[in-house]
Amino acid sequence: MSSPQSNESKVNSSWIDWFVGMKGNEFLCRVPIAFIESKSNLKGLKHKPEALQIVLDPIFDSSLDWVSGYEAELYGMIHARYILSAHGVDDMRLKFERGDFGRCPRFYCDRQRTLPVGLSDKWGQSTVKVYCPRCNDIFKPRSRNEMLDGAMFGTSFPHMFFMQLPMLRPQPPVEKYVPRIHGFRLHESALKPLESRESSTANMGSSATSSGTSSSPSPSRIDQDV
Repeated sequence: MSSPQSNESKVNSSWIDWFVGMKGNEFLCRVPIAFIESKSNLKGLKHKPEALQIVLDPIFDSSLDWVSGYEAELYGMIHARYILSAHGVDDMRLKFERGDFGRCPRFYCDRQRTLPVGLSDKWGQSTVKVYCPRCNDIFKPRSRNEMLDGAMFGTSFPHMFFMQLPMLRPQPPVEKYVPRIHGFRLHESALKPLESRESSTANMGSSATSSGTSSSPSPSRIDQDV
């Protein structure tokens, strides 16, 4: 049987504190109430009044352990706007410096810290990815965070982040992996898929035919590469 004190602790937190503290939501920062209450920050966002009321609820019974899609979407879209503000960028900077968003898996990026990014600004289009500012590529986040909607961060966030904090942008990798066999660098054509090589060979053959050239067939590019 739960004690009165433990039951009280379950209803003392706000909806925002509860939602941000959920497992898997570590990428999210806490949007201030004042930012959410500002009508200018809600302009253009379609939402149900009751959803906004729940998001702003200072006392939420977390023992219910549920979240409606309406509240999550509303908070997520507001979150995407907040992290582009000066205060929002600073909140995300602290998480970035702690490595909360994970690190780039590429060897030559030397465990570069990443930032969350969405592939769409519309809700429900894709899940969040992480962007590496060193190699300028994106990757899947850790499994516990991969279900967050990408619209919670938007397509512009990491680039606006480094525009406001250029001193945090890292240098590109000094080295790049070069495929070799017995120390010899492979020709570019050897790195192409078989279909691409066959297509190139066919195009070369049709070009020679159209030009009226008559000569014995030359060895295929595959034979030459081998």
